[in-house]
Amino acid sequence: MSATIERQPTTPPPSPAVIFEAIVKQLAVAATYNRGDVTLAPHAIYTRHDEIYVDALTLDRDGKPPREEKIGTFKLAGLGALRITPRRFQPSALYQPGEKRYEHTMLMEIERG
Repeated sequence: MSATIERQPTTPPPSPAVIFEAIVKQLAVAATYNRGDVTLAPHAIYTRHDEIYVDALTLDRDGKPPREEKIGTFKLAGLGALRITPRRFQPSALYQPGEKRYEHTMLMEIERG
């Protein structure tokens, strides 16, 4: 008698290409994060400890705007069902390019006009 191990289907990790396109076109992305729905305005994508991270302004969480405007850091691998939306955004004054954590790790960042 042999035991069969059932494997759970694995979801492929989100593609950084979605974030690259969203940054270039200044379009928000929608995703699931920590079991909730979020809409984000990505400002930077970079690496840290061999992982890819996205710094983004949260536009809404579960359909509600955040209490305060802030740039959050999201691990790309934690953003499920990642997709570009038609919602445009402007670069936030809260985003600080040139921070030390971005040195030598920046893949792409938003351009300010």
